[in-house]
Amino acid sequence: MTVADAATHPSASQEPDIGSEDALLALARAVRDTGYRFTTVTPATHARVNARPENALARSLRDVLGWSRPFRDGLIPAELTGLMERAGVLDRWEGPDGSLMKAGIRLSSLDDTLFLHAAYPPLAADAVFFGPDTMRFAEAVLAHLEERARAGHPAPRRAADIGCGSGAAGILVAKRLPEAKVILVDINPAALRAARINARLAGVRNVRPVHGDMLSDAEGSFDLIVSNPPFMVDPGGRAYRHGGGPLGAGLSLRVVEAATERLAPGGSLVLFTGSAIVEGHDGFREEASAICARAGLDVSYREFDPDAYGEELDDPGYAAAERIALVVLTATRPTGPR
Repeated sequence: MTVADAATHPSASQEPDIGSEDALLALARAVRDTGYRFTTVTPATHARVNARPENALARSLRDVLGWSRPFRDGLIPAELTGLMERAGVLDRWEGPDGSLMKAGIRLSSLDDTLFLHAAYPPLAADAVFFGPDTMRFAEAVLAHLEERARAGHPAPRRAADIGCGSGAAGILVAKRLPEAKVILVDINPAALRAARINARLAGVRNVRPVHGDMLSDAEGSFDLIVSNPPFMVDPGGRAYRHGGGPLGAGLSLRVVEAATERLAPGGSLVLFTGSAIVEGHDGFREEASAICARAGLDVSYREFDPDAYGEELDDPGYAAAERIALVVLTATRPTGPR
């Protein structure tokens, strides 16, 4: 294997076993203690940057645990490679260019907190994704909490993050609302492992990971439901990416349906998703608004970014779409009779 080939060499285990959670937590804490910070980019940008010849091998800890580049022994402290081995997330191999290693996880920064997630490229069907949309989603959720507080509404006491992935949004809610009970729901066991570790890393104790589909395994009503479900047309069917239904909107519409059944009076859904626009028509907005209207919810809707993921329009699944917009839908149940 050449150094150039190493970037696509499969890692030992992108999603480590439950038994490695303590080792992964120790690794993340040790990395945090170095002052490490990394802003994760889109997979398309990641591919472009890593394809530069000078980036074939890692030159720093950020290259190893952010850019997922192969590295040689001695580049980073032996303590960190030892923790990676204990956690089962270090791949070693010999090639014509000598001994190389690659980390099977990444660590990304958000809100002065580190979050563990899948290494690049996130090709596994159960890969735990974290990227710019995670940051946009968290921004939308935190803005809603601030707006709610300015309006004098009581702080949410029960919150749910549906399709939590790395758990980032739910964990940030838990940090700001230490008296609230926050559940992190995902159908992907690998995501729940990452969310558990990330909650411990962030030092929040008021979160509970729940394995389930939507809110089927959670009881009661909620003052806040947040979600950034998969919304792309993905032939590979990856859990973090494939939205299903027409133009990837299937899961997002299911989240809206679930929220209509479980929002408490005064409670809100904050949904960050994507919508494929066809001849100027936003089909997701129309369907989601109709669901909310039938349930008596008040709705606000805005385009966060009118043109994202333009490269996806080459996919046959988007043959009719002219753009993909990132949108925020907020649906609130009134507190009194309408």
